[in-house]
Amino acid sequence: MSRKYKFLNNEGLYFVSFATVNWVDVFIRPVYCDLIVESLIYCKQKLGLELYCWCIMTSHLHLIIRAKNNDPATLLGRFKEYTSKKFSEVNI
Repeated sequence: MSRKYKFLNNEGLYFVSFATVNWVDVFIRPVYCDLIVESLIYCKQKLGLELYCWCIMTSHLHLIIRAKNNDPATLLGRFKEYTSKKFSEVNI
């Protein structure tokens, strides 16, 4: 399966979903949920994320988003990059 995001209309709203590897219930720990929220705030403030709706489940999350700069693929890549770095810093 391709890892490159494909958007037909870069100006549009998109529903995106991310799941953990093997659907492991990572988000049952508040620290990880807090990191997701922190990452979303960072992307809103620094990267032009327009966040319309979001939901964190135990093993995945759902977002309805738009990119202010009309480049949702790069925005999602930067979100995942920032979030993964923050997750690797957690000492539990």
